[in-house]
Amino acid sequence: MPPLAIIYDIHGNLPALEAVLADARAAGVEEFALGGDYALFGPFPAETIDALRRISLRSWIRGNVDRWTAHPDQAPDDGLVSDAIDACRAALDEDTMRELDSLPERFEAHGTLFCHASPISDMRSFMPEPTDDEDEMLGDLAGVSGWRVVFGHTHLQFRRLRPDGVELINPGSAGMPMDGDSRAAYALQDGSELEFRRVDYDRNASIVALRDRYGTAPWAQRSARRIETGQP
Repeated sequence: MPPLAIIYDIHGNLPALEAVLADARAAGVEEFALGGDYALFGPFPAETIDALRRISLRSWIRGNVDRWTAHPDQAPDDGLVSDAIDACRAALDEDTMRELDSLPERFEAHGTLFCHASPISDMRSFMPEPTDDEDEMLGDLAGVSGWRVVFGHTHLQFRRLRPDGVELINPGSAGMPMDGDSRAAYALQDGSELEFRRVDYDRNASIVALRDRYGTAPWAQRSARRIETGQP
């Protein structure tokens, strides 16, 4: 069976997505698992969704910003976020926003759970080092050895095995990494084996597009800095 590409947190960065798709197909990938946060905060929200509709999907789940775009009242009370949501809503049609909002929050297959941030939340997530609330975030999976939980949200590529045998895997962010490496991040799953991948792409094209489309809007400037530096 061909490997599966696992892609999270694209955030409207079409050049990054295209580079990841090309790299994955060169590795023999035929199907993709998508983990949420597709359009908001990036320069190409509509174009990114169009590109995702053209690939063969094993799973497609919702992230917190997909929910925020459909329901701005559920987003944080932050002017920067509100302005970004307004820009994204102007770029997407109502059907697309409803489609993204209606995606499932999780997907399970063969002992692997795909979720956006954690099994219980699209906002609370795991970190590279253990935290005191991990059992709570795992919900019913806490202590169930052999499960693999794949999540994103924090834009930090890492994996670790908990003492109870639950494996935590964050494939990183394709469109806006925040782990100090500005290359697009994703993962390949081949049977029980999993490989982290990083792909270089034309980050300047994404930065220029942000500035051309959204000018000096603070949210666009922040996104440009994140794309350039790979830092929050």
